[in-house]
Amino acid sequence: MSDLKQEECLILAIESSCDETSAAVIRNGTEVLSNIIASQIKSHQRFGGVVPEVASRHHVEQITICMEEALEEAGIEADDLTAVGVTYGPGLVGALLIGVSAAKAFAWANDLPLIPVNHMAGHIYAAKLVQPLVFPLMTLLVSGGHTELVYMEEDGSYQIIGETRDDAAGEAYDKVGRVLGLSYPSGKEIDVLAHLGRDTFDFPRAMIKEDNYDFSFSGLKSAFINTVHNAQQREEALSKEDLAASFQASVVEVLVSKTLRACREYPVKQLIVAGGVAANKGLREALEKAVAQELPDVTLIVPPLKLCGDNAAMIGAAAFIELEKGHLADYRLNAVPGLSFTS
Repeated sequence: MSDLKQEECLILAIESSCDETSAAVIRNGTEVLSNIIASQIKSHQRFGGVVPEVASRHHVEQITICMEEALEEAGIEADDLTAVGVTYGPGLVGALLIGVSAAKAFAWANDLPLIPVNHMAGHIYAAKLVQPLVFPLMTLLVSGGHTELVYMEEDGSYQIIGETRDDAAGEAYDKVGRVLGLSYPSGKEIDVLAHLGRDTFDFPRAMIKEDNYDFSFSGLKSAFINTVHNAQQREEALSKEDLAASFQASVVEVLVSKTLRACREYPVKQLIVAGGVAANKGLREALEKAVAQELPDVTLIVPPLKLCGDNAAMIGAAAFIELEKGHLADYRLNAVPGLSFTS
């Protein structure tokens, strides 16, 4: 056993919900000792999106390698660990099963507690790897599959006050990217193009004035596709930069507007932006400016880019909270692809 303080809590965390295989070692829920990520993006680019069967096969190939590298980089052995945390949903069922199976096997072999973690809670707790969380707080959770406003009164307490009624923001980015002929995933490229163009198309801002915190991006997606197709039929060339800027302006305005209103109506001290779309430069800039001007008493926390996408470090941070609350699983733990905060 390595020479570690007895009071230290060391969690080996595993993430395999979609197309990233990741393992990390987290100390006391806040310190990242290692965070190994094996990306599958190149394998899925030729298909224009994630192919579940391909993702599962890659996870099988990479999971034990990532776990071994995570322990090695952290400079610890299995005997030093306090527990094993793993994403068990939401996500692709085949992909989740690889991580869950690996975590159960490792926990059993080393007689360690097994901690089940909600993937979306992981995204939120990526913020705790940046600075301590102060409650109550609000989270804008934006990813390829989710767009939600989550109010938290304390650790491990999640109240969804608003969510998308159709496409998630990240999903809309990917679909628009395909129409523009961009490679998958296209969110980053759209963001780059948007900073080179102008909002000349004035796409709709769905539900922005409605008295709720829900979102809808399917109308925006349809308006974008119709604009492009109509121009193609007329053999008219449109500026990709202006299209991207107009699309992003619509998404960002809706997200920022509803988030600010939620933060005014709930007594929050912090605002967390979490999920893959939190890496979007346009969204970050707009929220930083708006919060500084309109919510001076609210602290904005946006994790660094490496913690916005899927990674095991965030799962380890969330696992620490679950361990403190005594939320453990036995070896019957299964993947729950449709897991929500209310499950």
